[in-house]
Amino acid sequence: MTSTGFRAIRVFVLSFSLLFAGVLFAQAIEPLPFKNHTEELRFQSLTRELRCLVCQNENLADSNADLARDLRREVFEQMQAGKSDAEIKQYLVDRYSDFVLYDPPVKPSTWLLWFGPLLILLAGAAVVVVTVRRRSRAGIAAAPAERSSVNEEDDW
Repeated sequence: MTSTGFRAIRVFVLSFSLLFAGVLFAQAIEPLPFKNHTEELRFQSLTRELRCLVCQNENLADSNADLARDLRREVFEQMQAGKSDAEIKQYLVDRYSDFVLYDPPVKPSTWLLWFGPLLILLAGAAVVVVTVRRRSRAGIAAAPAERSSVNEEDDW
């Protein structure tokens, strides 16, 4: 076989292994022994309302982090103990603060969560407006001085 043949085989094997590399690291979420389908739906709904504290942009239902698995197990155990959704959420809020909720209540301690992105956006817009105004003023002041020093032949 020629060197191009070996190179083609290497490229094929590398491409094939990269294509399925994610499968090697994928971990299934462990099944839990629910009493009935209603309890399973309640669990799924509740874990969608809670944030993974490791990933932060995923809910407990979708996250595969170790802490998320532990929290799902904790939610399940509390459901088995007969606690309501509100009690389970309050338990997690007491341990991890309102940040664990995907929809935290609007109160003074969560104002930064609710209004922080808007404040950052407004500050960025203010910086852009100030910068544009300064540049336009500097451009207007510099334009007449530049015109007088340029020869008429240099104009396009």
